[in-house]
Amino acid sequence: MERPARAVAAVETWFLIVGLGNPGPDYANTRHNAGFMVADRLAARWKAAWSGQRRFQAQLARWEEGQSKRILCKPETFMNSSGEAVGPLAAYFKISLERILVVVDDADLPLGELRMRPSGSSGGHHGLESIEQHLGARDYARLRIGIGRDPGGARRIAGYVLSSFKADEQVLVEKVLQTAAEQVECWLASGVGPAMNKFNGLIKV
Repeated sequence: MERPARAVAAVETWFLIVGLGNPGPDYANTRHNAGFMVADRLAARWKAAWSGQRRFQAQLARWEEGQSKRILCKPETFMNSSGEAVGPLAAYFKISLERILVVVDDADLPLGELRMRPSGSSGGHHGLESIEQHLGARDYARLRIGIGRDPGGARRIAGYVLSSFKADEQVLVEKVLQTAAEQVECWLASGVGPAMNKFNGLIKV
């Protein structure tokens, strides 16, 4: 039987890294799930196992070493309601805004570009809009993963972002995921400034 949720005492060493995406096999490995892919890469690097947490409507993976405590989160609310998972999770673990990082796809950036920022607007991304609504703030770091746009699709991108990466993009995508994971680890170790300076920009293969 699942125990009732109890608030965790404030611990300054908790970090929360949220990868955004849509749950289920129909959405696996699609462009819109770039955040999930980075979260999976981090879990593999840290040998952290995923487990479903119904109270938070999310898959969570925890990693602890000494005073360093990290929570990886993949919301299962579907993208546009991501805040329904992130808000309660941050409140329960008493994680301050400066210790939250959201990893998200961005169709306005070309495939291969990484852009971390300490805060900012949603840029029209519904997942970020939902998180902002439930946290009551936008002063949390976000790492945008460029996925580009369909050259023939103008501004109608719904089908494109839900499509899989092409075979000739796979080498670049692998490099992007690896570099994004390294950027998150730099953020954890040194903060947003060094992580931006070292990793932001277009990745080439």
